[in-house]
Amino acid sequence: MRVLIVEDDPLLGAGLRTGLAQDGIVADWVRAAEPALHALSLEHFDLLILDLGLPGRDGLSLLREIRRAGSVLPVLILTARDAIADKVSGLDAGADDYLVKPFDLDELSARLRALARRGRGHPSPVMQVGDLALDTSQRAATLGGRALALSPMEYTLLEALIANPDRVVTRARLEAAARGWQGEVESNTLEVHIHNLRRKLGRERILTVRGVGYQLVCVPGS
Repeated sequence: MRVLIVEDDPLLGAGLRTGLAQDGIVADWVRAAEPALHALSLEHFDLLILDLGLPGRDGLSLLREIRRAGSVLPVLILTARDAIADKVSGLDAGADDYLVKPFDLDELSARLRALARRGRGHPSPVMQVGDLALDTSQRAATLGGRALALSPMEYTLLEALIANPDRVVTRARLEAAARGWQGEVESNTLEVHIHNLRRKLGRERILTVRGVGYQLVCVPGS
């Protein structure tokens, strides 16, 4: 899962990015509305974490703009504003959830997973293609009912692939899901981890679409 954090507090922004990474959530972080709009125009994100009290242009204004543009990106407001009127304003502006600071990181991660499931139109934490299943609440995968031992990177790539069954996921999107645009990705890193995934899942389950990316498919009889 890849999220964009829009938060002007440097300690909180950096802490969120680090804390979410421990839960397998790749987070990119910007500190104001305009960089957020720029990032959203260029990159794919599964979720947006939005502070309301941003410098210059506030978070509600940003939220209204992206909703006017037709974006259905799930948005969680994370703010110190705890008045009922502020919560109503945020939800009415198009937010999907609202969490007041201070907060528990485990609760935030759980809310993000729930929003991601709803955004995919899949309320269950378990995603399945044939006999391959991935449980996002446990960060665990099984094949034919047997547990798979996956590295954190392999799990992240499998999650991106299984969330888009029978569709090609571009190389750029997989790299961003694994590292974010603010991280460094070596040129052959993706191929190495895809190779390792194929070794564990079966080569025929992940197709290479040359020049585009990769596609997870259901193997007949699985």
